[in-house]
Amino acid sequence: MSTCSICGKAPANGNSISSRGKPKYLGGNGVKITGKSPRRFLPNIQQVRTVSGKTKACTKCLRAGLVLRAIKKHPFEAI
Repeated sequence: MSTCSICGKAPANGNSISSRGKPKYLGGNGVKITGKSPRRFLPNIQQVRTVSGKTKACTKCLRAGLVLRAIKKHPFEAI
């Protein structure tokens, strides 16, 4: 299961709604719901190399700066 190791964000359940008809603001009679089918909302989880190893973090945590990333080593750079 894909969950964020920092904030605990996990997939959520919901419905996909299919409809037909022309909207009223475009001159129609309105949109009618013809069916509902279950679906899952998956979080945007990335595998990140951090100082303590590899972790899975959502992009919201990455952009907020909650993850301390590892410094990339250049193979042919003089130290």
